[in-house]
Amino acid sequence: MSSHTAASGPRPIADAAPLSLCAREPHVPADRLVAEMVPPPRFDSVRFSTYIPDPGRPSQTEAVGVLEGFAAGLDAHRGAGSGKRRFFGLGGGRKAAAPAGPRGVYLDGGYGVGKTHLLASLWHATPAEPELKAFGTFVELTNLVGALGFQETVRTLSGHRLLCIDEFELDDPGDTVLVSTLLGRLVEAGVALAATSNTLPGKLGEGRFAAADFLREIQGLSAHFRTLRIDGEDYRHRGLPEAPAPFTDEQVTKAAHATAGASLDAFPHLLDHLARVHPSRYGALTDGIAAVCLTDVRPMPDQSTALRLVVLADRLYDREVPVLASGLPFDRLFSEEMLNGGYRKKYFRAISRLTALARDAKGLVGD
Repeated sequence: MSSHTAASGPRPIADAAPLSLCAREPHVPADRLVAEMVPPPRFDSVRFSTYIPDPGRPSQTEAVGVLEGFAAGLDAHRGAGSGKRRFFGLGGGRKAAAPAGPRGVYLDGGYGVGKTHLLASLWHATPAEPELKAFGTFVELTNLVGALGFQETVRTLSGHRLLCIDEFELDDPGDTVLVSTLLGRLVEAGVALAATSNTLPGKLGEGRFAAADFLREIQGLSAHFRTLRIDGEDYRHRGLPEAPAPFTDEQVTKAAHATAGASLDAFPHLLDHLARVHPSRYGALTDGIAAVCLTDVRPMPDQSTALRLVVLADRLYDREVPVLASGLPFDRLFSEEMLNGGYRKKYFRAISRLTALARDAKGLVGD
């Protein structure tokens, strides 16, 4: 997995054409999907001790204490979990006794309150080898099932002590049944769960499909988690200036040519390209990219395109890749109808993250 670090910064070079995301069609082997289920580079060094709770939000301090206790409990009850791989309920293996009560924690809260920081800190604090604990977004988890198949995914993850799922969301009935069944099998195998989301477990899927038709599955998911509500303001905007205004096409193009490892694409062309690349490959799409330069940013034409952009924004944010753009400001990407619809939380997250990356990119433009 490659990463861009703000400390190193982009390096000016001469006579080199920028890269293009549209020219890339990465192939990602299934074993890479598993190996990369670790906290993204942005969260390599986070720990509970580096999380700074807002004094006015007691729920933040409480969450740290609960999660520290949760990690300590995993150490105390590791038992059979110390083995390299355990196959439960898949023929030949003895099924572990299901623990009483919730076998996981669920961090619910708004954008930028530090949920992913806390989730990554839990992963780091859990006393197990990296290959015995997994960390990925909800989309990455469903993509893993698509790549490996359901039974092989159960086999692969059943030997883990902890599965962390970031940005938990259910967007269609198929995902509801799939994830409910998968997590049920993993809990039976003794795997602990931790998740973050902007939606309470019992509300997952609300506004996107007939959730009432799948109430049993959704309630089954809820039963696996103890919910921790984390209040607070988006730290990415605390005390920071407003998002920078878009630059001109000329400024973006010039910066792309002057920055080592930068990509340069017309935004409409990139959106078309994303439709041809599976979202599980968006991380690989950004391998080795030091900065993303986009011209002619314009509103999302439809929901499918908008959701693909959300996934790309997540991968860029994970990798701390600054985004320099011309055209429309990022807070005007999504229509009012989209921002008031069932996927609004995803879109607000994308705006928050792209805005943060746009701030990071300001230094790419010379005076």
